[in-house]
Amino acid sequence: MPTSHYTPAETRRNWMLFLVFLVIFILMLMFMNQWFWVAMPFMLTFLVMALGYM
Repeated sequence: MPTSHYTPAETRRNWMLFLVFLVIFILMLMFMNQWFWVAMPFMLTFLVMALGYM
């Protein structure tokens, strides 16, 4: 079970940043597929932070 020490505002911000980087990731995968991995660490980091595992 995740134990999050983030406030609701920080959790909301983490979800928004995850969604922003998810869109960037998908666009890079579609148009610059050799560079899609550049956005992946940011996307996954904010996902983990939004879920409360980090």
